[in-house]
Amino acid sequence: MNQHWIGNWSPGIGDPTIGGWVTVALYVLAAWACFAVLRRETQQRIVMSVNERLIWRLLTVAMIALGINKQLDLQSAVTEWLRISAMQHGWYDNRRQYQEAFIAALPVLGLTTLSAIMMLVWSAPAPSLWACAGTAGLMMFVAIRAASFHHVDEMLGWHLAGFTLNWLLEMGSLVVIAWSAFARARTRT
Repeated sequence: MNQHWIGNWSPGIGDPTIGGWVTVALYVLAAWACFAVLRRETQQRIVMSVNERLIWRLLTVAMIALGINKQLDLQSAVTEWLRISAMQHGWYDNRRQYQEAFIAALPVLGLTTLSAIMMLVWSAPAPSLWACAGTAGLMMFVAIRAASFHHVDEMLGWHLAGFTLNWLLEMGSLVVIAWSAFARARTRT
């Protein structure tokens, strides 16, 4: 009897390692820092445009959602559902071309999103712009990780100074976002 919810996936702790829990803690820290920016703004200690406020709200929600996803491994459920659909609809044997198209679209999507976000907050203080850059890095990491190609997974497992590239990319982006949020919360303009 199959105990899994979708193919070979069922909810559970996706990354029970120390690095996984540190990453979840960084998501919580980043969410809290983004929320702190909004809280400071409502206390009228800082002034923000409507667009900048929208970006900080979206970042708060995104950090919460991605933190939950980090441990529930929901992208694996989507990947498993796509694999099952591909087999049922007869395009599984051609999956490489779809995977390659997806990976090729990522830089375009990432740069387009970054450009749109940057246009919204272009006149905002530097910490908001840095948060957008960190978000773009995180979006690219999440999308590439979700693609779950064997050679990409191998590359993300490379070690640099004792840390996996996977951790450096994700945690590094989260640190940039959290630092930017704390810096923005201290800025009055």
